[in-house]
This record gives sequence, structure tokens and C-alpha cells, in this order.
Amino acid sequence: MDSNKILLEVYIPSIEKEYDIFVPINKKIGTIKKMIEKGITDLTDEVYIISEDSNLYSKDTGNMYDVNVKLIDTDLKNGSRVILI
Repeated sequence: MDSNKILLEVYIPSIEKEYDIFVPINKKIGTIKKMIEKGITDLTDEVYIISEDSNLYSKDTGNMYDVNVKLIDTDLKNGSRVILI
């Protein structure tokens, strides 16, 4: 596995789906959110609609991740579970 990436378990309530996605640790949460949304839109044949108001939240604590913080500077680690709302 590439040490510059971690595996996140991403749950998307709006489409009731969950995906395991490798994301780069040196990118900001906002950039990662956009990458995830683009991938999910492609995977679902545009059933998932990208929203500027969406954000990533910890599935365990409910805390929202700041879009301006790099993933490496958060508590996210390999196997972390997040919700995209």
C-alpha cells in the first residue's frame, strides 16, 4: 500500500451506500471531499448529486472535518469511518 494514502470507509446517507476509498494524506479535506464526490457521482451514474454544502463527518464522533485542514493533521487514519452529508 502507498504510505501517502489511507483507506476511508465513506458512508453516503443520501444514496444509502458505503464505499472504501483510498485518499491522499497530504491533501486538504475540502479537496478530498471533492475527489470523493466526483468518484461517487461517476460510480452511481450521477444518482449522487454534488453539493457545495456537503462535508465529511466522523461516523464515530459526529465531528465535522474542517475543509481547510490537511488530512494528515486530523484524527483520520487507515480504516476510519466518515459520513459524507
